Amino acid sequence: MFTGVKAKNQPCPQDLSIADLARMAKVLKLLAHPYRLKIVDVLESEDSAPVHGLMDRLDLPQAAVSGHLKKMLRAGLVAAERRGKEVWYSLGDRRSLTILNCMRAKKGARP
Repeated sequence: MFTGVKAKNQPCPQDLSIADLARMAKVLKLLAHPYRLKIVDVLESEDSAPVHGLMDRLDLPQAAVSGHLKKMLRAGLVAAERRGKEVWYSLGDRRSLTILNCMRAKKGARP
């Protein structure tokens, strides 16, 4: 969905079209789930992980983890790579880290 742009030190665009805002809203809606944010967090710290590794970290069954990953994969937020019998996931669009890092910076701050 948002490909080819680095998240670090990216200036914010001044004029955003309705189409731009609609694409951003889709990503925000997708990330508006604690387990999907945790997947981004895990993939940032571990670079990549297989489904069973994410199951252990999230304490969720395989079907739930796979469901979250399928939605994230469709949106381009994660990438998948087959390694033998396992599928390993990594961050596809690192800009989701910008959102997560903003939330980390505001942790504990009142809205």
